[in-house]
Amino acid sequence: MLRPLGFLLMSTLTAAADTDYALTIYSSAQSNVQPEQLTDAATIPGYALVSDTRKMRLPDGRGEVRFTDVAQLIDPTTVAFASLTDPRGTRVLEQNYQFDLVSQAKLLERYIGQEIAVQQRLGDKLVDLQGTLLGSRDGLLIQTASGQVLSLNDYANVRFTALPGGLITRPTLVWLVEAKQGGEHQARVAYQTRGMTWWTDYNIVLGAEDKKPTMDLTAWVTVVNQSGGSYPQAKIKLVAGEVNRAPTPAPMQTRMMAKSDVATQSVEEGFTEAGLFEYHLYTLGRRSDLPDNSTKQLELFPGVRAVPVRRQLVFSVPNLQNTYFYGEANADQNLGSFAKGEVGAYLEFANKADGGLGMPLPKGRVRVSQAGPDGSLEFIGEDLIEHTPRNENLRLKLGKSFDVVGDRKQTDFQVDAAGKTITESFEISIRNAKQVPVSLVAREYLYRWSAWEITKANATYSKRDANTIDFPVEIAAGGETKLSYTVRYKW
Repeated sequence: MLRPLGFLLMSTLTAAADTDYALTIYSSAQSNVQPEQLTDAATIPGYALVSDTRKMRLPDGRGEVRFTDVAQLIDPTTVAFASLTDPRGTRVLEQNYQFDLVSQAKLLERYIGQEIAVQQRLGDKLVDLQGTLLGSRDGLLIQTASGQVLSLNDYANVRFTALPGGLITRPTLVWLVEAKQGGEHQARVAYQTRGMTWWTDYNIVLGAEDKKPTMDLTAWVTVVNQSGGSYPQAKIKLVAGEVNRAPTPAPMQTRMMAKSDVATQSVEEGFTEAGLFEYHLYTLGRRSDLPDNSTKQLELFPGVRAVPVRRQLVFSVPNLQNTYFYGEANADQNLGSFAKGEVGAYLEFANKADGGLGMPLPKGRVRVSQAGPDGSLEFIGEDLIEHTPRNENLRLKLGKSFDVVGDRKQTDFQVDAAGKTITESFEISIRNAKQVPVSLVAREYLYRWSAWEITKANATYSKRDANTIDFPVEIAAGGETKLSYTVRYKW
């Protein structure tokens, strides 16, 4: 009897009701990754350790066991099998990973020279045909019982007599098992799979301008599963930190990511955090479904309210920050001699318990909003953060100031080659077009040599690091401030 192709392809990656899944997901995704960028499942920046506990029947003595519902992107070399019923008396002697999954193209290939049934489209009608399949490239070539050869480009409802050997409907591990105790065992199988990752997105809402600056912070985790396996009611753990892995060859084949909707879960029991070696482990306090081809969002921790925050304006010439000297002082007079500079708008806050935080924050994108004049939230900037331990400070660059601008010019430059000194002077002009006064830091990068001293300055400054100084400035509403200083380099 011929079976319809559709009947053979109805198998889904669903586990038995008594299967217990636990997933520990590791990520190497960049902080600014977006779901639509993950188009190749085999190279998704992350992986997972899957623990699958279920009941299975083992032979008495030596025999074959087929373990289905594993991820298509499994790394077979990482599989670990353990019988919880008789751990000492049970072992796996051999393992094969079968992943040649059934498809229409593979079925047609396997049925060349054999009989199939198909319906040919003739206008609005479907005509039943049966015969020997001669070829399946660029349509079907069918030889009927009368010897007539038909070329079909428009056909439907191909039917086959059986599923050919070697083709399977689900990825399967085939083991040669030796068990002293036959019958039903509770077994646990663990393995690593590619095609899974996670990252964090933070949302900040700034308080009103006329009050002491505070912010509300929420954090969401996005989990992507393109592994080729589904994990119903799984216990989910996330590892934050840079876990080293030995390099592996590029994958031989890839599987394109299917589009999926973002599933946003309401939180009853959120994540708890604990240390794991030199990393941090976040464990979801409830079980959750993680189907294949899915993107799920979960709240990382309950929203934190009224966190103290500091706003800061910084005038600088960013392209001078990464200018270095190599072996000798940089005597190029034109380097940074005239630059408009920019006034960056920053947000700073402390990741401390007394401010409402004090928790390890995984790296991710931070988006900042503030209520506009009509009370609606408006987006005002975003930045990326790296993995941040508790009690550290965070600094976000949100953009550039519209009303506070400045420029910088070289007013003197002298090189004494015999004395091995460079003397350079600058004037910085910063203007405030706001109707309120502003506080600002003018940041200067001393980029010509490592040994320097400020010989003259018309304002107080502080040393930020080995090659940077800061001038704190107060500028009146509609006012202008001019700074000047002279630096001497000696080598």
